[in-house]
Amino acid sequence: MKLNPIYIITILALSYPSSTMASEITSSSYVELVFVLNSLLFLVSGFLVFWMAAGFTMLEAGLVRSKNVTMQLTKNMALFSLACVFYYLIGYKLMYPGDGWAIQGILGSFGATELEPVGVSPAGVDALNYATIGSDFFFQLMFCAATASIVSGALAERIKLWPFLIFIVLLTAIIYPISASWKWGGGFLDNMGFLDFAGSTVVHSVGGWAALTGAIILGPRLGKYKNGKTFPILGSNLPLATLGTFILWLGWFGFNGGSQLAMGTVGDIADISRIFANTNAAAAAGAIAALLLTQLIYNKPDLTMILNGALAGLVAITAEPLTPTLGSATLIGGIGGLIVVFGVPLLDKLKIDDVVGAIPVHLFAGIWGTIAVIFTNNDAALSTQIFSIILIGLFIIISTSVLWLILKGLLGIRVSVEDEIKGLDLSELGIEAYPEFSKN
Repeated sequence: MKLNPIYIITILALSYPSSTMASEITSSSYVELVFVLNSLLFLVSGFLVFWMAAGFTMLEAGLVRSKNVTMQLTKNMALFSLACVFYYLIGYKLMYPGDGWAIQGILGSFGATELEPVGVSPAGVDALNYATIGSDFFFQLMFCAATASIVSGALAERIKLWPFLIFIVLLTAIIYPISASWKWGGGFLDNMGFLDFAGSTVVHSVGGWAALTGAIILGPRLGKYKNGKTFPILGSNLPLATLGTFILWLGWFGFNGGSQLAMGTVGDIADISRIFANTNAAAAAGAIAALLLTQLIYNKPDLTMILNGALAGLVAITAEPLTPTLGSATLIGGIGGLIVVFGVPLLDKLKIDDVVGAIPVHLFAGIWGTIAVIFTNNDAALSTQIFSIILIGLFIIISTSVLWLILKGLLGIRVSVEDEIKGLDLSELGIEAYPEFSKN
């Protein structure tokens, strides 16, 4: 009988003394292996979060009217690309200054990102106990771009393209990196004990506050509020919006799982799997909560609320996806879904027009998720969590309001009435997403 070489190799491997095998694994090679695995985690998680850019784009394209779809596609392509360039030029070192703080714990350092040399040896690596600079930069960049994407949907259908893109440049290069450095860069909030595992506040609330200030200063769409009543403006493509939600759901596993920041031990990989399970449970609970509550309130389920309910569940669990049990994660996500259903009409009562529901999803659910950390993580203090929420909120409100007002005064941020009625696809870009449906 002819033996398969694979069988022979397997038998030899099993018969090889474990002590001999262990002796071949030096401490240095183990450190290098952990370094490689950590870097791999960042790269894989990073391209999962990158895929969230497609999710935001599809969600927004589905929830705006057909006459504004091309504009949303253009904005998302542009904002992601601008975030990539300006986070490299300014944002990354401002967010992660190491020992080079300009103002200790408050303001990082200014300068462009520098990667390891080609073919770097272990001795030439800055942090052999962590990961490559390139993988860390790539991973963190995706969070920065996600923050910018949150703003895009809320201000859809009436904002000019170029003032919006100028805002995005300053948001991704300066505003977001500064606030994020206070926690993730080892700044003063981190030293105080503020806990935000993957960014319910650092990413989502920051994007939500920026969207809120923009929506207030920009004003609502024509016809949204008249005579004290709210008139729903339906999106163009709910299948596309649903696809976008599922893409975001998928990308969130990288968002939260990668934030473990390590994959070199049994404990690390077990924790990552726990994060995946909790993230999924929260999203499902958010969708179910929105499904049931809209049925109770409106006698019919509302798909847009269900989609945003799932996203709110994801945002809520993001502050602490590791320590909850599956039951706790389900409860946290479910409350996030409820927040959306109540949050959307609240904004309408205040006449704040948020086209895609970004403010309830990312801001309201982000605040809830950051507070909810105290229920599952004994290291969290309610006072510290609330103080950090308020402080970051004030910083974003003040900085983005000033920026929006400057742009409004210098360039104008809103299109004309005629252009808004025509649609931004034609008025701003001259290209329709669905030309076959336009009137001749």
